[in-house]
Amino acid sequence: MQRRHLLAAAAAVPLALAAGTGWAQQAYPAKPVRVIVPFAPGGTTDIIARVVADRIAAHFGQPMIVENRGGGGGIIGAAEIAKANPDGYTLGVATVSTTASNPAINPKTPYNPVTDFTSIINIAATPNVIAVHPSFPAKDYKGFVEELKRNPGKYSYASSGTGGIGHLQMELYKSLSGTFVTHIPYRGAGPALNDTVAGQVPIIFDNLPSALPFIKDGRLIPIVVAAPQRLEVLPNVPTFKEVGLEPVNRMAYYGFHGPKGLPQEVVNKVYEATKKTLEDPDVRKRIEGTGSLIVANTPDEFAAQTRAEFEVYKKVVEQQKLKLE
Repeated sequence: MQRRHLLAAAAAVPLALAAGTGWAQQAYPAKPVRVIVPFAPGGTTDIIARVVADRIAAHFGQPMIVENRGGGGGIIGAAEIAKANPDGYTLGVATVSTTASNPAINPKTPYNPVTDFTSIINIAATPNVIAVHPSFPAKDYKGFVEELKRNPGKYSYASSGTGGIGHLQMELYKSLSGTFVTHIPYRGAGPALNDTVAGQVPIIFDNLPSALPFIKDGRLIPIVVAAPQRLEVLPNVPTFKEVGLEPVNRMAYYGFHGPKGLPQEVVNKVYEATKKTLEDPDVRKRIEGTGSLIVANTPDEFAAQTRAEFEVYKKVVEQQKLKLE
């Protein structure tokens, strides 16, 4: 009897070990992954994150759940990403605002954009646009500048938040164009757009994807864009380079990153799944339809891009002597 019990126990050991090993080595991702968007719903960061998250499960094996953490020009959400457990189950969207412009101007940023994140993939690059409410006296760039110079301090502009790309690029524009408008920061592009479209603020500096639907509907008038060349969707709108302000002619980026120390397995899996998702014609159409350009670069390339952009904005802050309001 004892012998039979011993044999049964011995037979069970390999099964138990196999089950234990399988549990310990369960492939990533074994559950849904949270993706933090560091801005309020409705802005470009939110739009692009949700387009990818909606389709990635087929390549990833698990859904991505988008959560918005707006505030501080993106700093609040980005800080949450930086402090997350590096197990791959909390990722986030990296933007120029959170990894370059905001840290460059804000000495109290609670993270280092170069060392506190693991870059994974830059999803897309997007043009930026200055647009005005239809009630604004000017409807083109020449008239816009003339109106601002005739009435310094009369007008205000909305941005997605203090220290964000909209804030810093508009401040750079002001310094180079010799104009002055008052900054009105919001907790994301969505709220900023709402107030501009409603006529509460006459001017907005925004990413094109979130502003474009309102431009197409005639509820915002585009004045000038930051893009490599004139855009097919806005053929009559000049670029900043065309109007003699090339330093302002910088595009935004939106990519996945996570806290520092992400395992290579996690980086590889998210990168490959995102890259395959971006090959989907419908996904490409939805992103490119916003005026954005698909990038899909490698983790190393995205990390280098982030470092370079941060250095650019540090120089802008120093040269233009920009400070937080």
